[in-house]
Amino acid sequence: MRVSAVGSLDEIQHIDGEAEPSAILVILGARKVTDQSVRAELVHFIGEVGAVPVIVVVDSDEPGEILAALECGARGYIPTSVKVKVAAEAIGLARAGGIFVPASCVLALREIIHSTANGARPLTGMFTAREAAVVEALRKGKANKIIAYELNLCESTVKVHIRNIMKKLKATNRTEVAYKLRQMML
Repeated sequence: MRVSAVGSLDEIQHIDGEAEPSAILVILGARKVTDQSVRAELVHFIGEVGAVPVIVVVDSDEPGEILAALECGARGYIPTSVKVKVAAEAIGLARAGGIFVPASCVLALREIIHSTANGARPLTGMFTAREAAVVEALRKGKANKIIAYELNLCESTVKVHIRNIMKKLKATNRTEVAYKLRQMML
C-alpha cells in the first residue's frame, strides 16, 4: 500500500504523476463530526473526491459521532484507540466497497435497542391501537380536544378511551396515568 500525506483537498488534486488514490483517510483527531462546521467540511470533501472511499479517523467512538460520519458519506470510522492492524483491515474493507464501524459502537447501540425494546414490553397487549395512540398523547400532556383533532376522533370518544386506560392502569386521573406509564417504561 502506498501512502501519501497531504494537508488539504487542494493538495490531493495537485499530486503530480500519481494515480487516483484507492482510499483517503481524513484525520480529525479531537474534532467532532457532529459539529456543524466539521460536518459541512466533511460532506463537501467527500463530494469532491467522488467514488474514492473516505475513512474518518477520530479520537471518539461515540455512536452519535459514528452515525454523523456515515451520514456524511464516509465509508469507515476508525477511532484512534484501535490497533494498526484493525485500521489496515478497515481501510481494506472500505476499498472493497464495505463500511467499517468499530464493534464498540454496535455494542453500545445494542444496549440502547435492548433498553427500548424492554421498555415497550409492559404495554404490549395492554391497550388497543387507539388506546395506545391516546396513551402517547397523554404522555405528552395533550388536552382531549387536541388528541381528538390529531387522531380524527370525537372528543367524547377520547374521553371513553381515557376512562378505559385509567381502568386498566387503576388510575384516578390523567396525571396518575402519565405517572404510571412513566414507571412502567423504566
